[in-house]
Amino acid sequence: MHILIVGSGGRTHAIAWKLAQSPRVSRISVAPGNGGTALIPVARNIPVDTTDVVSLLDFAETEGVDLTVIGPEEPLELGLVDQFEAVGLRIFGPQRRAALIETSKSYAKELMDRYGVPTAPYQAFTEIDPALEYLLHHAPDNVVIKADGLARGKGVFLPRGADDAEGILRALLDRHALGRAGHRVVIEQRLTGHELSVMAFSDGKSIAMLPGVRDYKRLHDHNVGPNTGGMGSVAPAPCLTPEIAALVQQRIIAPTLAGLQEDVCCFKGMLYVGLVLTQDGPVVLELNARFSDPGAQTVLPLLETDLLDIIEACVDGTLDPAAVRWRNEAAVTVMLVTAGYPDHRDSGLPVTQACPVPKNAILFHAGTRRVEDRTLTTNGRVVGLTGIGPDFPTAIRRVYDSVPCIHFEGVHYRTDIGTGAI
Repeated sequence: MHILIVGSGGRTHAIAWKLAQSPRVSRISVAPGNGGTALIPVARNIPVDTTDVVSLLDFAETEGVDLTVIGPEEPLELGLVDQFEAVGLRIFGPQRRAALIETSKSYAKELMDRYGVPTAPYQAFTEIDPALEYLLHHAPDNVVIKADGLARGKGVFLPRGADDAEGILRALLDRHALGRAGHRVVIEQRLTGHELSVMAFSDGKSIAMLPGVRDYKRLHDHNVGPNTGGMGSVAPAPCLTPEIAALVQQRIIAPTLAGLQEDVCCFKGMLYVGLVLTQDGPVVLELNARFSDPGAQTVLPLLETDLLDIIEACVDGTLDPAAVRWRNEAAVTVMLVTAGYPDHRDSGLPVTQACPVPKNAILFHAGTRRVEDRTLTTNGRVVGLTGIGPDFPTAIRRVYDSVPCIHFEGVHYRTDIGTGAI
């Protein structure tokens, strides 16, 4: 089979790496791919941007693509799935209307309210004065301000005091600091508790949950510093017990998918839910419509079942949750980022590999590209390393043993990924 994967980050490399293990995959095209996907024997990068719907459609039809898999969220917002399905091409991902759960936070909150999915109290605003009036009745230190649309991981703010909250709102609603993404904002109550991510395959009817993932978002050790797109993750998240997992499926995932079915259309693809475990049970922080990143790099190495079989079952409406099997092991991912991350791209830095990555560790490229025989950075998050082991101490040791193999100027990483899982 010829598979087209749309994306360029670490999530895309992980999906390509896993699909390349399928005996039924003979060719993988990655648009546009990165320095890691370029090294997969059956894969090749193609110079087409993830948002170029016309060129992606033309490539799939011309090159006889059998199945397309979407990595990031932007193609979903642009209706890439709708365009492919309209001409009879098979594609893994939700239609544009179903992807609204990620591309519009206010829509996601409204959907959850209507169908009884537990989420934090909120209100949405498009004008500054009502938003400031709302803050007068809510402690600024107890709220979260979110840009409504896609903001590449930069749309969530935790204000520190009234002045900071007002500055954030004025930047979004008056000065349009995030463009169209911030024309509407959601202000919601800040929740406390253990945070985790839960993903689930869906064919529109059936649900196959993935192991829970604990993410490490802050730039520095001990969860200090600015929020990032993710400095690492572990799976399976110890706090997602079988009892809590059952609650998540019953109270969150199932009613969300049923609500989408009734509201807009059935959801086929990957549902990714950000949760916080409160004293009253799991509560939704965010809904997303694709694999998490770096969560995909952490959970896909634990998957025993052929990923192609699962994706095809989701597309065809034949998903059997019992057929999706996972290894009884632990995985820990550590991201290596540039000195300027998360504020600067830091592109063009040479990336060198001083030694082979040790056994039971995997190197996933995120922000890289190949230029002749060299690997250069294209973004602040450069590579991720994933260690696998029978338990968390072993997985942690294996991933950190592999870190010295990779070098670029100003390399930075957290040294405490996974310690909370022991």
